[in-house]
Amino acid sequence: MSDAPARKARPVKLNIINEPVDAYKGGPSSLCPGCGHDQISSVIIKAAWENGIEPHRIAKMSGIGCSSKTPAYYLGQSHGFNTVHGRMPSVTTGAAAVNGELTYLGVSGDGDSASIGIGQLIHAIRRNLDMVYIVENNGVYGLTKGQYSATAEVGSKKKKGRPNKQQPIDLCAMAINLGCTFVARSFSGSKKQLTALLKAAMSHKGFALIDVISPCVTFNNNDESYRSYGYVKENEVTLHMPDYIPQRTPIQEVEVPEGHFVDITLHDGSTIRLETIDAEHDPSNAVAALAALHKADSEDHHVTGLLYFDGNQPTMHEVLNLPETALIDLGNDDLRPTEEALEGVIARFRDV
Repeated sequence: MSDAPARKARPVKLNIINEPVDAYKGGPSSLCPGCGHDQISSVIIKAAWENGIEPHRIAKMSGIGCSSKTPAYYLGQSHGFNTVHGRMPSVTTGAAAVNGELTYLGVSGDGDSASIGIGQLIHAIRRNLDMVYIVENNGVYGLTKGQYSATAEVGSKKKKGRPNKQQPIDLCAMAINLGCTFVARSFSGSKKQLTALLKAAMSHKGFALIDVISPCVTFNNNDESYRSYGYVKENEVTLHMPDYIPQRTPIQEVEVPEGHFVDITLHDGSTIRLETIDAEHDPSNAVAALAALHKADSEDHHVTGLLYFDGNQPTMHEVLNLPETALIDLGNDDLRPTEEALEGVIARFRDV
């Protein structure tokens, strides 16, 4: 027998609600080794754990595609709904209308969001639905043998076949034009940037869109592709390095970075600090955000960071005056109007 002392077990690190990170994990991934989507899944686990959201208070929503397989790989204790192709925003709208107490986390792909589901996405943005919407954007339909999607850039070429000749849909530009209140773009390989953006999106009240360039290693990770790991690393234009400061951390205790920076206070009192490389970028200016996107597009670059933010717009819940309590938790007295109240509602319609 060895006389060496037994190695002490490492203490399990807990978050602010005393949960280990394992409580936020899911099952093993069945995606291709090296897929950018797996990196996004690990960021979702990290962001939810660090933000201290109870796993059972998260609803993870998805559509169809490689991206929409990923909810099985994170937040195993959370609610989940895998919808039909392109209908995730509509199902989430209904779920949020009857239960606004949950944090809605939607994961979709560029095929799911920019083609069959684009109408549903547009109306979820228009309503300012209170949810996080992640687009795992690889420029191809990875689940059906790699056809170009609606976000593939002109001239980009996948491993097999001809270069793409169709004009792409820029989901970030579309969202800004529609008045989306939180619009960001990141890269699955930029873990620090993506984690800060996702934590901020989870704290935002309203629709938060994060378009994540996520290379498909099977069909679209060659040198001629504009969405390969190599191309994005060489052609990424970073507006700023975001840093998320939780509400529980006094801002005066956070080290102030050198140079220009912008602090944005989120609904729950937390802060996203943008350590700005491009001091001219104003995230509250929609025109400036669109100009940054168009400039990057004209130079065949990918611009990343928080593109646009507006914390003053009412959410769907506020506009429709929906109850904060989930309908399932309301009693009959709340759900059934009295005869007098019903007569009052009918009378208002008669007066129109």
